[in-house]
Amino acid sequence: MKGMGIMQTNCSSGYAGKPPWIFKGSALYQFHLVKAEVARAIIPKEFKLVETFGYTAGGFYLANYTESPFGPFDELVTIAGIVRTTQMPTSHAWAASVYVNNDNACMHGRKEFGIPSQVATFSKVESQMIHVAENDGPVTTSLYDIRLQPPILKMNPQKWMAFGPTVKMSLPGYSGRTEHVPQLLEYTCQIECRVKPTSPARVSGSLGWIDTENEELNDCLKKREMGMPVMLSKPILALEFNCLKMEVHPPVVVSDHPLEPKQDRQSDTKMATGSNN
Repeated sequence: MKGMGIMQTNCSSGYAGKPPWIFKGSALYQFHLVKAEVARAIIPKEFKLVETFGYTAGGFYLANYTESPFGPFDELVTIAGIVRTTQMPTSHAWAASVYVNNDNACMHGRKEFGIPSQVATFSKVESQMIHVAENDGPVTTSLYDIRLQPPILKMNPQKWMAFGPTVKMSLPGYSGRTEHVPQLLEYTCQIECRVKPTSPARVSGSLGWIDTENEELNDCLKKREMGMPVMLSKPILALEFNCLKMEVHPPVVVSDHPLEPKQDRQSDTKMATGSNN
């Protein structure tokens, strides 16, 4: 990017066809007030958290893609907060966790973007209730129940008003610092869709801590535990994206410096159980 004074390198492996990658469908983007100490337990220590009065802007993005390079699939992205670095003063979102019900989409996210993608099942329990459970081989772990709420505005007979105005926006983010992609990456999602406000979804979930001798499993459980308070934080705004078209270009490397040695962050966060009703 111009004016940053930082060398950036395209980081595309050509996986899943040539970029840009196009995703079409619908989504719910819900903003939460996330406590600063919760977000700090998740983000890499090289980041400075953008906060006000002890809170940052986080939340989640729940999408149903009817078309994508991998075919139809669902996605749940938990956003820990807004961060920046001393090298890159621009503020971007940081994803705490990403769940998809498509193996190829999961591997694409891990290898291409360095995001913590996991395979999950998305089950419609009721007409407005979505149950999300992570799949780890033969083991399925229940995560969240997301109850969608009626829209704030009643349906208008004119279609363009019923689905909201057409809006173009850019949603940037940082990623990387993972086993598959140790570098720090920057990416942008170019979105065109119809946007309208809706009532925030109600999220409930619980996850108990189980200490095992398997270090990899323990690390996975810690990440799940830290992401839970983000989903259960207080919602402040919910936007419904209809007629969604998202164009994603390859990420760029903004830092090749190795990640600091991993430290146990279990003490930085508390186990969460409950609902954000």
